[in-house]
Amino acid sequence: MRAYDVVVAGASVAGCSTAILLARQGLSVALLERSPELGAHKPLCTHYIQSSALPVIERLGLAPLLEAAGAVPNAIDVHTRWGWVREPAADPAHPAHGYNIRRETLDPLLRGLAAATPGLDLRLGHTVTDLVREGGQVRGVRAQDAAGAAVSLPARLVVGADGRASRVAALGGIAGRTSPNGRFFYFAQYRGLPEEGGRSRMWFLEPDIAYTFPNDDGITVVAVAPAKAGLKAFKADREASFARFVRALPEGPNLDRAVRVGPVMGFVDWPNLARAPAGAGLALVGDAALSVDPIWGTGCAFAFRSADWLAAAAGPALAAGAGDAALAASLSAYARRHRAGLAGHAFHIRDFATGRSWRWPERLLFSAAAHDEECAQDLFAFAARNIGLGQFLSPAALLRAARVNLAQRRRAPRAADAPALG
Repeated sequence: MRAYDVVVAGASVAGCSTAILLARQGLSVALLERSPELGAHKPLCTHYIQSSALPVIERLGLAPLLEAAGAVPNAIDVHTRWGWVREPAADPAHPAHGYNIRRETLDPLLRGLAAATPGLDLRLGHTVTDLVREGGQVRGVRAQDAAGAAVSLPARLVVGADGRASRVAALGGIAGRTSPNGRFFYFAQYRGLPEEGGRSRMWFLEPDIAYTFPNDDGITVVAVAPAKAGLKAFKADREASFARFVRALPEGPNLDRAVRVGPVMGFVDWPNLARAPAGAGLALVGDAALSVDPIWGTGCAFAFRSADWLAAAAGPALAAGAGDAALAASLSAYARRHRAGLAGHAFHIRDFATGRSWRWPERLLFSAAAHDEECAQDLFAFAARNIGLGQFLSPAALLRAARVNLAQRRRAPRAADAPALG
């Protein structure tokens, strides 16, 4: 029975990133993956990685692998009632771009990188069945291997990277807090759609939403997120409803000139879910800690970033052989960093997921972004999670947006570009 410094459950984006970053600090890490296949991947994903994850991707050494695999450096244009808001050239103050890449390409790349990392033991076909505890502290896991044999893996830290339905969180007694999502979500992959210069596009139709994401291998992901009021009618003929919705998009993609690759997939209910990111000898990363409305494409970025924060907080304590108290302090530091980095974003995402109308600050900022590059820079910096909610809604940002809208009204007094401020 081999003992490890860390056992990570779940070898997807968050799990592989956590395991790699910890192993590179000289720690022994077991990375458990329920699927026995190296090429297993998450099928329900928009494949859009926000630019806020780029520093972690580069630190992992993943960026050249992604580009060699055909990943598309991303930028996005957004259609609103005020017209198109075009993402400007990269702001030097923030990461240059993220990547669009299908999970069937990304997940095996990450697992291969993990498998080649010294000190990291990738165990495919292993399912966590229980946690090992000692004096109220988690000390490892019990698992079942691909042959059905029981194995025990002692560890100083257990990391749950096993998604929103995290078994590790359930076994650790970490309950989730949920809030409703007022939209449902379907997507399909197409070959032969114009790639718009490699740019993604998003439509805010109030309350419905749609996207196109050019990906690797000439595939474009087309996604729709209508309000739940239309769910029954949509489901009556899912494929026809999907195509009809996409064909009605303003300046939308021409599906008649493309070939669909695979089925129309999705889900009808995706509540926002949040859990405490740390416990006694236990930490959660990625969707296990925070899984919010997918319309903003934050899942992969939050996974990369939470992995990085955990490795930075807990890795040095583990490498120094620190005791339980020092490890607990490092996990508390991780939890604080997680909240500081993501709580504001999660609040806004949960609030918007109700399907509500734009609030006046959003109307002010989005309308200004359609006419002013600096306002657009701030909008996309927030959407990519490079700045927080406080900076996005700062008095200076709101004042600039008000000035832009006022100037726009003076130039075109009859246009309905600018929102009322009440």
